Amino acid sequence: MKNNIKVQRAIHDMTQADLADKIGVSRQTINAMEKNKYVPSTVLSLKIAKLFEVPLEGIFFLEDED
Repeated sequence: MKNNIKVQRAIHDMTQADLADKIGVSRQTINAMEKNKYVPSTVLSLKIAKLFEVPLEGIFFLEDED
């Protein structure tokens, strides 16, 4: 699974720390998600989508090998 969290952060002019504070995780968690080293929980994914006001599929998407 890939994501475009970094793109959404740029659109909303947010740092990793800003996003982490808003959804209640560490900056390191945001960094790991952006590098596709950590797959977020359903709840965390929904929090991110709600914050950016986009559908879940607008942030997270499967690759052919998933």
